[in-house]
Amino acid sequence: MRQLADIDLGREPAPDETSICKFRHLLERHELGRRIFEAMHDHFEACAVQIATGTIVDVTIVGAPSSTKNKAGARDPGMHQTR
Repeated sequence: MRQLADIDLGREPAPDETSICKFRHLLERHELGRRIFEAMHDHFEACAVQIATGTIVDVTIVGAPSSTKNKAGARDPGMHQTR
């Protein structure tokens, strides 16, 4: 997102909600959102890039001891440690 908006957070602050809303309303007023998405679609299609829907997930890793406190007294095989 930072590369797309060309924002260097080391030199300048991230835009606040008001700035983003003003920009969005400016795009809506001039009906540019649809035109931008059409241009992006055409570009991706020309480059043979396929776009699919997805979900953005924000993950926080917290240090915690391994636990065997369950009925089987064993570690969950689906859980893995992270370094």
